[in-house]
Amino acid sequence: MNIITTPDPRLRQKCKKVNHVDDEVREMVKNMIQNCLDWEKDHEFEISAALAAPQLGYDRRIIVVREDTDNKENAEFIPLINPEVIKTEGKTIYDYEGCLSVPSIYGKVPRPSKARIKAQTIDGQDVRIKADGFLARTLLHEIDHLNGILFIDHIKGVKDAFYRLNDKGDLEPVDYDKEIANNKQLFPDED
Repeated sequence: MNIITTPDPRLRQKCKKVNHVDDEVREMVKNMIQNCLDWEKDHEFEISAALAAPQLGYDRRIIVVREDTDNKENAEFIPLINPEVIKTEGKTIYDYEGCLSVPSIYGKVPRPSKARIKAQTIDGQDVRIKADGFLARTLLHEIDHLNGILFIDHIKGVKDAFYRLNDKGDLEPVDYDKEIANNKQLFPDED
C-alpha cells in the first residue's frame, strides 16, 4: 500500500467509527504499522511517529502511535481505536510538525501542551491517556486526520511557519508566496 498524499480528497473526510474490532481492523492496524516502517527506510533523517487510517485510504477512526519516538530502532506501535480528545489545556506551544501525507513540507504549528484522550485498545479495552509535550502534539495531529484536518490547515496564511528539510536533515524556511500560497497540492480548494 502507498501512503496517500495531498491533494487526495480522502484526507479531507471525517472517518467512520469502528463498531467492533475484528480481523479486518487488525489487518488495517498491521498495514498501518508496516507502512510507517517502510516509509522510514527511504527517509534517513525522519521518523514515523504515528499514522492515521485515512492516510492509507481506510475510512475508519484508527491511529497507531510509536511507542518510543526517540528511538528509530524501536518498531513498536500502539494502536488506538476511536480516539477522541476529551480536553486540552496548558500553554499553546509552537513546534515543528511533519506529515507522511504532506511530503517535503514541515510547519511550526500551535498546539496545546497537554491533552486528555479517550480511546480503545486493539483488545477493546477503554483507555484514558493524559499526554503532554510531543505525545500530546502527536495524538492531536493524528486525531485531526480522523476529522479531515491536516497540520497545514492550522498555519495557512502564516508566512513564516512553513519549512523543508535540506540535504543535511536541517529545517529551513520555505518562501510562502512562491511555494505555499497558491499550491494546489496543499490547498486544492483554493481559488
